[in-house]
Amino acid sequence: MVVLVALPGVISVRTGRRGHCEKRFGKLPQAVIIVVGVLGLGLASPSLCLAQSEPEPSLNDYLPPSEPEVTRDEWRQRIEDARRRAKEVSRERREHPELYKPIPEDPDLVASERLLNDESLQRGDIVATKKGMFVYQGRSEQPRRDHDFVPVNPKSVR
Repeated sequence: MVVLVALPGVISVRTGRRGHCEKRFGKLPQAVIIVVGVLGLGLASPSLCLAQSEPEPSLNDYLPPSEPEVTRDEWRQRIEDARRRAKEVSRERREHPELYKPIPEDPDLVASERLLNDESLQRGDIVATKKGMFVYQGRSEQPRRDHDFVPVNPKSVR
C-alpha cells in the first residue's frame, strides 16, 4: 500500500513496508508517484505555485506618466467648468444667432475658384462654364488669372 502525504511545503511517500515499493516496482514508479503528487499539490493549492498572477490594473496604469492622478474635487471642478462654458456658448448662440448662420456660397464663384486653383490644367485645355467654353492660354509656372481663359467662339460684334 502506497500513501501520498502532502502538507504545505512537505511531500513524502510512505509505503506499508520499508523498501516494499522498490522491491515490487523498482525505483522508477516511486519517482513517478512523487512527480504526480507534486503536480497534484500544485493544482490543488494554487497559492503554492511559483507562477504569480498579474496584479489588477490601477488608475495610474491608464494615465500618461507625466500627469499626476486627479483628485475627486479637481475632477468635479473640471466638470463644473465645462458645464459653465457650455452654458455660456449656448447663451451666446441664442443672443446672436446671426453670427452662427452659414454664409451662402455663390456656385459660380466656387466653380471659378476651383478652376483657377486646378493644378492639372495645362495650356490648350478647354473648360466649360455657364458662360460658354474657354481655352486655357496661361503657363503652368505662372499663377492663373481670368484673362488666361479665352472664349472658344467669341461672339461677333454687330
